[in-house]
Amino acid sequence: MQLTTQPTGAPVTAVYWMSHAWLGTHVEPGVLLDVADGRVAGVRTGVGTPPPGATALHGLTVPGLANTHSHAFHRALRSTVQVGSGTFWTWRETMYRTAARLTPDTYYALARATYAEMALAGITAVGEFHYLHHAPDGTPYDDPNAMGEALIAAAAEAGIRITLLDTAYLAAGFGQGPGRHQLRFSDTTADAWAERASLLKGDGDLVVIGAAIHSVRAVPAAQLATVAGWAQARAVPLHVHLSEQTAENDACLSAHGRTPTRLLADHGVLGPRTTGIHNTHLTAEDIELLGTSRTGTCMCPTTERDLADGIGPADALRRAGSPLSLGSDSHAVIDLFEEARAMELNERLRTHVRGHWTAAALLRAASADGHAALGRPDAGTLEPGAPADLATVALDSVRTAGPVPRLAAEAAVFAATAADVRHTVVAGRHIVRDGRHTRIDDVPGALASAIAALHG
Repeated sequence: MQLTTQPTGAPVTAVYWMSHAWLGTHVEPGVLLDVADGRVAGVRTGVGTPPPGATALHGLTVPGLANTHSHAFHRALRSTVQVGSGTFWTWRETMYRTAARLTPDTYYALARATYAEMALAGITAVGEFHYLHHAPDGTPYDDPNAMGEALIAAAAEAGIRITLLDTAYLAAGFGQGPGRHQLRFSDTTADAWAERASLLKGDGDLVVIGAAIHSVRAVPAAQLATVAGWAQARAVPLHVHLSEQTAENDACLSAHGRTPTRLLADHGVLGPRTTGIHNTHLTAEDIELLGTSRTGTCMCPTTERDLADGIGPADALRRAGSPLSLGSDSHAVIDLFEEARAMELNERLRTHVRGHWTAAALLRAASADGHAALGRPDAGTLEPGAPADLATVALDSVRTAGPVPRLAAEAAVFAATAADVRHTVVAGRHIVRDGRHTRIDDVPGALASAIAALHG
């Protein structure tokens, strides 16, 4: 038996026995995890049976998953936007109509249910790209952060961590002011955005307050540095939708004579705390700029294919030095295993070659690298000192049964779905037990009720 301990002397507050655990390089049978003050205090291997007092997690336990990019209100669009045909730009009109119906109360209800769905999928932290700031006509609420606070409260109730990426969204396009759809998104200027965003409070553990630039079309170039400077001064994550559409690239070239990536680089936005979302339509120079600056890339394959956006150059970005993470974005589905394998399978379709990422690399994108992009670089491992965030995948479902235990990671990444998650633990607290949420009795019912309130 091997033993490692955290040098804090903190009392153990929980003990979890894992029949199989992913320890970063391999599947280890019989692992005991001690938890103190919400963090891993010790990891013991070679423990064949659960000792008295330990909570048994049967299956493959992996570090809790990180959903790096979410728009919680998009969950209300599932199925309604699957009717008929169109493009990203026609899909956006349906999205705007849904956004216009939300209030702080209805947004809380929808986000609470959506985040509970994430917990059921093994997600322990979400990056919420939040830009629904004001009333639909642009009037600030009495509490100017009522919508953001609703999201923070929803994550707390659902039992997961949140990085609230408060988003500057000031314009409808290059050289334009906000249109009627963007009125509730806009603070009018980056300085006004910064003043409001500065009122938000995080605790550095369960809640991180970060920043986002919606896109280069939505924040005038002269104001990009204000948002970047706000994030830099606080040493917090900064995210940005980047080159999701060729139309955006064309408009940026017309307005500024350079690509969106070059525009961001020229205004000090790129860097190791920055994550570009999608990064789909990039030039070779764009890829080099992102890689050499260590700017991250969050791929959202299920959304990118649902919206017919295209396949981003994930492998080229990885080789250039851009860390990869994953997000469910529009929540066409909420399943980080699907996002992970889709990134690999998309690259196979593009190149006609198999095996660009190992299961270990894809698990890292879905966990440690995602957590780092959300401002928690110590998360995403089952090691002493890390947050005690876990997800356990069944190895006896119709999708995962059969492979030998040493191939459990491959089974999870390439065959499992969110429905195979049996347990989710956040900060040592058992949030999902045997496939049921411990805080919200009826998550499907909560989703149905919250969505019906918007469509009624």
